[in-house]
Amino acid sequence: MTTAIQQIEAAREALTVAEDRPGVLGTLGAAALAATAAVLLAGVMILGPGVAIEDPVPVSRSDL
Repeated sequence: MTTAIQQIEAAREALTVAEDRPGVLGTLGAAALAATAAVLLAGVMILGPGVAIEDPVPVSRSDL
């Protein structure tokens, strides 16, 4: 069994050891994904469910 003094020393050591931080590329990637999703969601909200974008009428070669 460990004593209270040993547990306090172990806690102090755990608090003083700095952990390596991951790179910022993951954070930037997550922010870019969130921004893209926000823009797409805003576009859907602006267009609304009643808007339908139809394909243009195909033109045959004989009409040119």
